[in-house]
Amino acid sequence: MLQVFAHYGCHILIPLIVALIWYKTYWKIAFLIMLSGMWIDIDHLLATPIFDPNRCSINFHPLHSYYAVIVYLLLLFPKRTRLIGLGLVIHIIADIVDCSFM
Repeated sequence: MLQVFAHYGCHILIPLIVALIWYKTYWKIAFLIMLSGMWIDIDHLLATPIFDPNRCSINFHPLHSYYAVIVYLLLLFPKRTRLIGLGLVIHIIADIVDCSFM
């Protein structure tokens, strides 16, 4: 139960906190953009089984690979892609937290 709370808490609460602190004037849009980082979970459809509670996503799924993480980190630098990069990096951090329970 703690694993589920930590994992989904990171997916939702961290983007919300970041949006409320650093993007006060347009926190709702910033939150939704960062939350859209959840779309990288679409690569789970390539795995068999699609969901395995005992599998670490990091470096297993293509959009969770180390190469993809480098791209996500690079997205943090240009101002135009920063929120997308933040959402993707926060997503990866949430998955790392999830993997730490295994």
